[in-house]
Amino acid sequence: MKKHIPNIITLFNLLSGLIALIFVFDRNWIWAAFWVASGIFFDFFDGLFARKLSVSSQLGLQLDSLADMVTSGVVPAFAMFFLLQDASQIDVLHNFEWNTKYLLPFAGLLIALASALRLAKFNIDERQSTSFIGLPTPANALFVMSLPLIIYHSSYIVLAKFFFNPTSLILVTLILSWLLNAEIPLFSLKFKDFSWQNNREKYILITTSIIAVFVLQWAALPAVIVFYIFLSVLFNRKKL
Repeated sequence: MKKHIPNIITLFNLLSGLIALIFVFDRNWIWAAFWVASGIFFDFFDGLFARKLSVSSQLGLQLDSLADMVTSGVVPAFAMFFLLQDASQIDVLHNFEWNTKYLLPFAGLLIALASALRLAKFNIDERQSTSFIGLPTPANALFVMSLPLIIYHSSYIVLAKFFFNPTSLILVTLILSWLLNAEIPLFSLKFKDFSWQNNREKYILITTSIIAVFVLQWAALPAVIVFYIFLSVLFNRKKL
């Protein structure tokens, strides 16, 4: 029975992603973000249980990627699609042709394509057993899902106006799609022990994230992802 526990947890990740997708189509951004976060929570624990129970398998690996593709690939892609669709109606595009406004939102689906490529590469890349090469799809999903929260549910008016702009959203889409598959080493949040020496960057990220959430609220999510990338690059340079 225990061999099925990690796969059941993975299926909860997939279920969370499917529910999140329903809320995205309904433009209910808070609940969509909640279910994406829930899926990422399950994604973290399926691997942990597989290792603790010594029941890791190829089936679990493939199932994990399929679940991640929905929760951390398809959901944020459609979130970006709808954000671009909404933003394309504002005055910044009043000189654009109607068909350009219609086609522009489809650029958001690039996130799903880049996520699929990233997950496929992860499954065959032996370098990523203890760390990551490129931005993990869950981190990318959190970044994207934070945008509608900032735009529609945040008091940061300047930041909301910056992101609620087709040019900004396209730029974010392109940068994130590149980061997903970039040859940039990023540390993992998996703990082998709890010593400061072996986990300095993790403790710094966790502490900074907690403070940022209290101070910046929704705006903390993209800030934390950017800081995570910066911290990874910084610590990797020190190791060279």
